[in-house]
Amino acid sequence: MKRKLLIDTDTASDDAVALLMALLWRDLEVVAISVVSGNVPVDQGVRNALFAVELAGADVPVYRGAEHPLIRPAVHAEFFHGKDGLGDAGYSPRRLEAQPGHAVDAIIRTARDNPRLTIVTLGPLTNLALALQLDPHLVDHVHRCVVMGGAACTVGNITPAAEYNIWCDPEAARLVFHSGLPVEMVGWELCRKQANLLPDEIQRLRALDTPLANFTIDCNRTAIQANHRQSGDPGLALPDPVAMAITLDPSVCTRASRHYVDVETRSELTRGMTVVDALGVAGDSRNAPHWAPLTTAPPCVTVCWSIDIGRWKQMLFEVLSGG
Repeated sequence: MKRKLLIDTDTASDDAVALLMALLWRDLEVVAISVVSGNVPVDQGVRNALFAVELAGADVPVYRGAEHPLIRPAVHAEFFHGKDGLGDAGYSPRRLEAQPGHAVDAIIRTARDNPRLTIVTLGPLTNLALALQLDPHLVDHVHRCVVMGGAACTVGNITPAAEYNIWCDPEAARLVFHSGLPVEMVGWELCRKQANLLPDEIQRLRALDTPLANFTIDCNRTAIQANHRQSGDPGLALPDPVAMAITLDPSVCTRASRHYVDVETRSELTRGMTVVDALGVAGDSRNAPHWAPLTTAPPCVTVCWSIDIGRWKQMLFEVLSGG
């Protein structure tokens, strides 16, 4: 029996590649795609998701979700992905349309109808937080919840302290992390440096000359330039496909451990920072007797610390070699 997957996304260039990986993976069934405001406004994200579904030759329902974070104004990332989120290459769906109804309702219904569902989130966690507020028992139906977001004890990509998805809606992230869902945090840092698609690998992709490979490069043309400007990394950073690789094959994550993780929501300096209690000191008054520690700080998130870079890239090439 195929594993069932729901993808929540703010569909821009790396999200679209992650969607292709899931839609074309051999032992997986994507049962729904929910779209949230993030990299691009939600309606643009819906169009981009529909295009990716069409490109994969799939037939998966796509649902429109939250237009803005729980309590904050929306801040998009066109500077990184282009105005349309897909490198401004003019991609648009030709036949598919979004399903009626709200993505939050679709998440709740899909989880109830698919025992041991896996959820992977590729954008801000607004939709999932709203679903948990409506139905706290959602946690009972979810087998895995892979979150592309955060930065585990390292620098961020939107502020010095925070990764974009968590920074965009930190209140939603905090709610999800503390909800009881089996959260696996795949931080932005895992796609950096040698985990980038390097220039020779981008050339290898282009040489495949398949529609999927060409789309992967072309929709990320703005992101390649932005990645160089922002972080000085050597190639194309693909955080969402890295998270999807771990979703599809958990062995891609080579080191993981469970920790208490909190999200900063009050400070503008560190808004959206994922604070990982790596040493288990939160709540232990012996470590800081002069301040009032947390009364309880149980592990709530599985943090992925390292990946098999070769395996994740192999998976990407496997998918993009077809079609």
